[in-house]
Amino acid sequence: MNKNVTRSKDSDFSCLKQTISQSLVCLILISVLGCSTHQKPNVVLFLVDDLGWTDLSSYGSTLYQTPNADQLAADGIKFTDAYAACTVCSPTRASILTGKHPAHINTTDWIAGHQRPFAKLKVPEWTQHIREEDVTLAEALKGQGYSTIHIGKWHLGEEEKYWPEHHGFDTNIGGWKMGMPKRVKKVGGYFSPYHNPRLTDGLEGEYLTERLADEAVSFINQNDDKPFFLNFWLYNVHTPLQAKEELITKYDSLVDPNALHSNATYAAMVEHMDQALGKVVAQLKVSGIYDNTIIVFASDNGGLIGNKGDLSKKPKVTSNYPLKAGKGHKYEGGVRVPFLVSWPGHITANQTSDVLSSSIDIFPTLFGLLGIKEALPTDIDGTDLSALLIGGEEPESEVIYWHYPHYHTEGATPYSAVRKGDWKLILNYENDSLELFNLKQDIGESNNVASDYPEKAKELEEILTAWKQKMGAQEPIVNPDYDSAKQRKWKSNW
Repeated sequence: MNKNVTRSKDSDFSCLKQTISQSLVCLILISVLGCSTHQKPNVVLFLVDDLGWTDLSSYGSTLYQTPNADQLAADGIKFTDAYAACTVCSPTRASILTGKHPAHINTTDWIAGHQRPFAKLKVPEWTQHIREEDVTLAEALKGQGYSTIHIGKWHLGEEEKYWPEHHGFDTNIGGWKMGMPKRVKKVGGYFSPYHNPRLTDGLEGEYLTERLADEAVSFINQNDDKPFFLNFWLYNVHTPLQAKEELITKYDSLVDPNALHSNATYAAMVEHMDQALGKVVAQLKVSGIYDNTIIVFASDNGGLIGNKGDLSKKPKVTSNYPLKAGKGHKYEGGVRVPFLVSWPGHITANQTSDVLSSSIDIFPTLFGLLGIKEALPTDIDGTDLSALLIGGEEPESEVIYWHYPHYHTEGATPYSAVRKGDWKLILNYENDSLELFNLKQDIGESNNVASDYPEKAKELEEILTAWKQKMGAQEPIVNPDYDSAKQRKWKSNW
């Protein structure tokens, strides 16, 4: 572990001198900066809903303007090969909070999932909330003296007893069962009234993302004298596509209809997201605690292309090119996501890493950065990447797994997959077929080479099978009610 992480823990005398020095500085600057005297770093986890791998300027978008996210990348480290634990949201969110793979905790689909009564396979029963026995990141940080707040989307349980305030959060603003802003008779959504039992309505015309950012700023302003965990999970950029007219107008004038990114409203939603991040970072700086705050930025799955599985059509929402497909799909566009981590003075700025990482790694990595690895739950699946972030020490080659025994409107059929090194194997349950790709040579997964490299396919299939057994992963079974004609009609009603 780097000395920057362990010094305040290992040397009482050094800590005392540092505390006295900081206290003297704070007496001078407190009226200007609101300087904090606490030593434990704050944690801000900024999760964007449905943000695609190329949806930030720093990840390649030529339309979407994201200066604040790009600055966060410049202030810390940007991962190029980071993944969500699932192709849809709820399982990834559960994986972040528990450090466990969705297959381990049996939360394998978005809540409450799509029903396919006449499909070829019958999907297993699965857990539609965070289990009581699983220690969450918020609960673990509370045990270390942190104030905790959840702001924004939750989508981890239909019943109130499963919402944030029952999983370690002192305060919950906006988190409940819904996975998107609710509309009632075409009223609401991203504009007040919100129809949200955990968020009071604002004035007419108030935009949800701005409101949540203001709530985050208020919390920081009131809690800059003690360590806190701010779990800021935006509803942006999930549908319905809604943004302020001035931003939509701005992008209408910038859109090239032939470009990969060409939806002006979606572009405006991305900028709203970036503005929210900017507000939070600005308040951290005003409060004098930016340098003492670890910021994690990620997405819960790949960007939504919005074609209901038809990859031959131009994306309606966003494009993840050069990745194939998007949210709800088994391919890279469904699971590869932006991932940024910043901690000024500890994580060297302007780093880019192609180390494989997953959303299950966030929990142990944060505890590694905080120097409290001994407080981690013993049964988590994630890898601690703190040595990489602090000292550039690469971990042993990580193997990334996915298990999605479900159907999705965007084209997914039940599958499991594994990536090891440059190789990715997909097991399709409907026809028991394999797809093998070398992502270094074929990032767009256009050429299935399973028949060309049978030994590699067999090696990865054996690894995947062993992992599923270890996780106790539930698999779909033959559906006794399978009816292809009824299923086609059912699909037409998606």
